[in-house]
Amino acid sequence: MGRIRLKFFARYGELVGKDEIQLSLSLPATVAEVVRQARLEIPGAGAIPERPLAAVNLRHVQLDAQVADGDEVALLPPLAGG
Repeated sequence: MGRIRLKFFARYGELVGKDEIQLSLSLPATVAEVVRQARLEIPGAGAIPERPLAAVNLRHVQLDAQVADGDEVALLPPLAGG
């Protein structure tokens, strides 16, 4: 088991009512597995897309990136602008 610090930005934080949580999960795991578990366990997180933009330890990653105990995973909503 490992602990991941999961951060929610902008709209995702509004959906879950928090900016950050600690998530325990079996390791090894990928970002996709972190997202899947969060969507199942955290109230409001089911509205987060299955394939959000993500970063691990401040670096943008694909959903197949591995996470380790103590990592920070950030879920980032799509950017809009003009």
